[in-house]
Amino acid sequence: MTASSEETQKNGPLAGVRIVDMSTVVLGPFATMILGDLGAEIIKVEAGSGDIMRHAGPTPVPGMGPIFTTLNRNKQSVVIDAKSDEGKAALTELLKTADVFFHNVRMAGMDRLGFGYDAVKAIKPDIVYVHCAGYGAGGPYETRQAYDDLIQVASGFAELNQLRDGGDPAYVPSLVADKTVGLFAVYATLAGMYHHARTGEGQFIQVPMLESFTFFHLVENLYGECWMPGNGKMAYTRSVNPRRKPYATQDGYIGIVPYSDDQWRQFFEIGERPGVFDDPRFADYKSRTENVAELYALIEEVAATKTTDEWLELLSEAQIPAMRFNKGADVLKDPHLTAVEFFTERQHASGAAYRSMKHPVSFSNTPASIRTDPKSLGADTEIVLQSLGL
Repeated sequence: MTASSEETQKNGPLAGVRIVDMSTVVLGPFATMILGDLGAEIIKVEAGSGDIMRHAGPTPVPGMGPIFTTLNRNKQSVVIDAKSDEGKAALTELLKTADVFFHNVRMAGMDRLGFGYDAVKAIKPDIVYVHCAGYGAGGPYETRQAYDDLIQVASGFAELNQLRDGGDPAYVPSLVADKTVGLFAVYATLAGMYHHARTGEGQFIQVPMLESFTFFHLVENLYGECWMPGNGKMAYTRSVNPRRKPYATQDGYIGIVPYSDDQWRQFFEIGERPGVFDDPRFADYKSRTENVAELYALIEEVAATKTTDEWLELLSEAQIPAMRFNKGADVLKDPHLTAVEFFTERQHASGAAYRSMKHPVSFSNTPASIRTDPKSLGADTEIVLQSLGL
């Protein structure tokens, strides 16, 4: 499916909301991309050579790196040097028109620029001011810089690999902290706007990376330290088991997740190991959790007895959850994602084509949409500043 670069579509649920966005890299732009998909007007304020992610990765269009292109649709690009007197005046006028001011600049730096919360509140008293911080106010890390790797380390998340395999600590090969905390920032912004809609009040909202990602990480991994006194055994036993992985079949790999007692019993019957479920170690959910290493080892043995297609057919008939293992390139051709038109080919203003992902959440009355493609640096500066009388 090919989509045009500018589309006239039904308004999203945030239509009419103006967000001035001074965030860069991944966390903030991921959050504001989602808000833009939902209909908000996002005015992305950049300085100098722009967001650093413009210059990362292969691209036929200078200043439009692949990660930047993915994260910055539905945004206007305005170049303002907030360190200059002229730039301060322009940003001040822009903030007077904003519902939300969103950024991930350290607060000390924003205060020096003259755009901390109190200063912006004086410009726009009902502003919803969202600050994506590395660490929450009041702690000894408050002024430190934060990046995805550092948050994986500090939150204990990087220990999971060590707990599973007994090897060295390791980063998950994904910007998982940035993207997760970006979602925290989305709901925080929505909550601030909802409060404003009910009361007319703005407020200061801080979304700290370490606290948010630790909250996300320890939902299941607090585990043995949930009830006091703790036993020191943190991490959910099922998720850190080294045999929790895609299982090898005769010709590939497959994900298999029997869950209920009946599904487990059926799985071993299909795998021609009918007596396994009579073992008291696996007879109920509590026992299976305590003996999950032995259980996963059995799945690994059984999975190797059939081809992937054979398993998918048999498990589908038995209504046992299973999915084919996809490599990244396979995902681009996945039949389900193709059927729902998840990937679309779009045309950038430069004339180059790029692959885009549709917004994953469906709204029956106020659908999310891609209205504009990611913009070249400063593409909207003139028109936005003229609209402010500058």
